[in-house]
Amino acid sequence: MGIVRTVLLVAFVIVCVLLVLLVLIQREDSNGMGGVFGGGQSAAFGSHSASVLTKTTGVLAALFFIFAFSLALVNKGRDKGDLSRTAAELQETAPSTGEASSGSWLDDVAE
Repeated sequence: MGIVRTVLLVAFVIVCVLLVLLVLIQREDSNGMGGVFGGGQSAAFGSHSASVLTKTTGVLAALFFIFAFSLALVNKGRDKGDLSRTAAELQETAPSTGEASSGSWLDDVAE
């Protein structure tokens, strides 16, 4: 399961970087959603076909969500057992004084 988690995480990081770069590369014309509020001469749902960059951005956005949900599912039950095991190990390795403590940390400092 560790290999799957590592492969998903590496693919997720690559998709994130590519998505950011593609969004930065795209032209700033009035055909996007910014043109709706900026008052450009294009309609909100114009007849312009999507460019290759726009289609690739959509595919990468879909992959982003798929990888994010996959990583969440893979890591869903992982921490449950680790926390209880860690608490049990801490109780075993705690120094015992032989007496029952009164419950105040200030008493330990005063001694």
